[in-house]
Amino acid sequence: MGQVRLHTGCINCMAERHLNHYDPDTPEAEKLAYMQGVLGILSEAETFESAPVVTERIYELQRKMFGETVDFSEIKHTYNQMMKQEEEKIVREIEEAEDPLKRAIQYAMTGNYIDFGAMSSVDNAKLEELLAESEKKRVDEEEYARLKEDLKGALRMVYLTDNCGEIVLDKILIRQIMKEYPKVRVTVIVRGKPALNDATMEDARETGLSDITAVIGNGSGITGTWLPEISEEAREMIDAADLILSKGQGNFETLQGCGKNIYYMFLCKCRLFVERFQMKQFEGVLANELRCREIM
Repeated sequence: MGQVRLHTGCINCMAERHLNHYDPDTPEAEKLAYMQGVLGILSEAETFESAPVVTERIYELQRKMFGETVDFSEIKHTYNQMMKQEEEKIVREIEEAEDPLKRAIQYAMTGNYIDFGAMSSVDNAKLEELLAESEKKRVDEEEYARLKEDLKGALRMVYLTDNCGEIVLDKILIRQIMKEYPKVRVTVIVRGKPALNDATMEDARETGLSDITAVIGNGSGITGTWLPEISEEAREMIDAADLILSKGQGNFETLQGCGKNIYYMFLCKCRLFVERFQMKQFEGVLANELRCREIM
């Protein structure tokens, strides 16, 4: 039996969020056809797949039946600019910290709150609160020590991004890694196609991330990194990496069980992740793939 990535909690969540996702004026026959289509997708999903993979099929159905889904371009621009305005202050705070790398990780982890996939909306006041309290964000000390050891010996690192806005904090962390470990060559991989508010090449350029290191798209519009469907270029980069830093729940869901040297970083946002990691909502996770295989 292969890795189980699809859970009952995910099925429930997808049904709740998408089963009635149509305009109220939609004719009854089209509503019925759409709902049957969603239920068919959910019933036919394989256990080795994950919520981001299955959700993309639902989005394909929505596009086919109702046209383009919500355009997140303005939302993405807003959060990119919002976080860019905070960049100078955050960089200064990191530079003054006792452990700048750890402080940069705390900020990057906190930025994972900006997620319109795991949550229906983003509360700006809550974002400000989380950023202000990011220094209190627990980082697993043993995993952090292993990460630093891996960085010492690594020559090629891949950084998998997640959301808009958050990508500014990723840039700050990547710059800190490059400063402390100058031998590491960092390649950033963003989504290859629009996927909710996930970061793409456009966001990498807008936030200046592409100015400091190499950035490529993964060729996919899935809100994660589903290895069977990413581009050959992205797959080769991932396969050749000594070390991978992976942001967000979607990347964890799609990559868990792949056996690569991946350090996952994200906030526990949805109920399933809170239960799986036995943490409170919005607490942060730093966990290596090789040591979290038992998390279901």
